[in-house]
Amino acid sequence: MSVETAIRMSVFPLTGALLFPRMQLPLHIFEPRYRALVSDAMARDRRIAMIQPRALGRDDTPDKPALFETGCIGHIAQVEALDDGRYNLVLEGISRFRMVRELDVTTAFRQIEGILIDDSADLGLGIADRASVEREARRFASSQGYAVDWESVTRLDDEALINGIAQIAPFDSAAKQALLEAGTLSDRADLIVQLMQFFGRYDGEDRVTLQ
Repeated sequence: MSVETAIRMSVFPLTGALLFPRMQLPLHIFEPRYRALVSDAMARDRRIAMIQPRALGRDDTPDKPALFETGCIGHIAQVEALDDGRYNLVLEGISRFRMVRELDVTTAFRQIEGILIDDSADLGLGIADRASVEREARRFASSQGYAVDWESVTRLDDEALINGIAQIAPFDSAAKQALLEAGTLSDRADLIVQLMQFFGRYDGEDRVTLQ
């Protein structure tokens, strides 16, 4: 269910970078337009909306590609202003959103109107679903040569486990967008299992590429 009041958001379009509610995303900001975005956010509400750009279409320009409709708005939880104007920051997810329209603005960064998505009724996974995700995650990590602290993983709650995998797994941008758009945590868990099974396969002597 969505909260049907559209709100104004300043957006940071970044391919492959996903943010989920209650998860954190570290960012290094160096482009002038996004330095301006951070400065503006710090002066107002400390909020930045993360969203992925689509592949360039015929009418798009490299500086202004079309955007996917679903993203996540976050709060700047930590910020380090560097001497040369760059920023290191940590964005903490607040809520997913659906874009209504892009606004015509004079700022260097893009702004939209979006409707927040209410995920509060998403209560978690069943025992079998949780076990399936953990089992497939172990197989995937082994096939890709990743070292994982599985004891710490087992202590995560369902939301942190599923959204954490969705956020950091090296899937391509289309797969990541599908994970962000999944309607419920259970839907996202099912999709994660499918993606790990696909991307974790070997093709002869080589791994299936993830990008």
